[in-house]
Formats: sequence, structure tokens, C-alpha cells
Amino acid sequence: MPSSLAETLRNDSRLLEAVLNLDSSSARIEVQCLLQAVLQVNRAWLLTHHEQILDAEQQARYTALFERRLHGEPLAYILGEREFYGLDFKVTPATLIPRPDTELLVELALQRIPPRGAFHVLDLGTGSGAIALSIAHARPDIEVTAVDAVQDALDVARENARHLNIGNVRLLRSDWFSALAGERFDLIVSNPPYIADGDMHLAQGDLRFEPHTALASGADGLDDIRRIVAGAKEHLNAGGWLLFEHGYDQAERARMLLNAKGFTEVFSARDLAGIERVSGGAAP
Repeated sequence: MPSSLAETLRNDSRLLEAVLNLDSSSARIEVQCLLQAVLQVNRAWLLTHHEQILDAEQQARYTALFERRLHGEPLAYILGEREFYGLDFKVTPATLIPRPDTELLVELALQRIPPRGAFHVLDLGTGSGAIALSIAHARPDIEVTAVDAVQDALDVARENARHLNIGNVRLLRSDWFSALAGERFDLIVSNPPYIADGDMHLAQGDLRFEPHTALASGADGLDDIRRIVAGAKEHLNAGGWLLFEHGYDQAERARMLLNAKGFTEVFSARDLAGIERVSGGAAP
């Protein structure tokens, strides 16, 4: 006998909780998101139609999506989108899934942009474009350049720019600074790969499905951060800032790298969990 929405929500939340080791609240929200996607309704409608029963076609679509999640595929890839900094971004397996921790990087960047006047930001390894487009959306009066070495990722970022109607972003294929010879910026931001190649977390959870090249970076996870810090000064205007995200245990080494290259006002900032998540410094 077909189940009501209330029964589906209750039973499948428990199953997700058990199989994926989610907390009960997260599991329930995920099932709600899948049901909303199938029914094309908002959360308020879902919560006020407990006795609604899916028809055969809806049930088949929901079951297919639920089975994918039950096998560990990230919800963002199943739904094809993820909210970040108040905006909805398309995501695909060609891009990292934007995470709330990275919003700290956007906040720190916006704090360093003056209220008026010409200003040019560079986002290295843009992926879905979440960082670059969030900054550009908040400050439509500035110029943002976003680069990525992967064309499929750039295509996703370009689609997000169109969908969000953001026109002050230039998207460019580049392996870090390789296509930017002679260009200088007032601010460089990046969420680069920073997980060590052999880290066991790469074989767990959502990371199993995300692009390896956007996650891992050498034996200690710092290879790409070293490249970014080493190349940033020749692409920064005097007094311009470099800000980048890194791993939970990499802040001290990140500051050492910045200091060694002559950056000033070197600092690390903590995320909402109290972890030093972003480091940066100013070019002399």
C-alpha cells in the first residue's frame, strides 16, 4: 500500500540516519529536500500535506533519488544545486560542493574591498564560481576574474553567472596564474585543494564523489597553497591582499609560508566552529 508523505518522511529519515550515520535532524531535512524536488513544492507545502500520497510516477522518481542518497552520493549532486552565501548554485561532479565554512572567506574578502573606487578581485580555482560570484553579487561595482584549470568546472561557473544574472565576472581557463601574465589585482582569494594525498577522509562520505584534483594536494596537502603564495605577489598591487582557505591543522604552516614570502599583516581567522579556516596577508 502506498505510503503518505508523513510515513515516507519518518521511515526514510530513520533509514538514512542508520545507513549514513546522520543525525536525525539532517536525515529528515534530506528526505524533505528529495520530496520537494520530486513534487516541485516548498517546505511549507510539504509540512502541511502530511497525508498526501505520491502517484506511481512520483514514487518511482523519489525512490531513484533516495537510493542514490542511500548509497552515499552527496545530496547536492543528486539535486544539482547547493545554497551558498544566500545564492543558489548549480553543482556537478566536476565541481566541489560549496560548504558553509567557506562563507568566511567571502566575508573576509568583502571586508577588504573599499566602499567605492575601481577594484579587481581574482578567484583562483573557482569551481562552481561560488566564491567569485558571491563577491561579485555583493559588490556589482567591482571587477572579478575567476579562473579554473578544468573546463567542465568553468562551464558550471558560467552557467551560474547567467542564472544569477551576474555580469561583472570574467571567467578564464588557467592553471593558477598561468594565463594571467602581467595582470595585477587588488585582492586574490582561493579555496584550493589542501588535503594530503593519503588522507583517509578522501575515501569517506561526500569526498568519495567529489573531484580528487580539487581536494588533494601532495603529501602534506600544501603543494597548491605553496604555488599560490609563491606566485601571488607578482599579481598583487601594493597593499593588496591574499586570502585562502586551508585545513583545520594547517594555519600555522600557512602563516609561515606567507611570512617567508614577505607578506605583512599575516593572520588566520576562525570559522563558526572555532577552527582556524582562512589565512592571509598583505603584499608589501
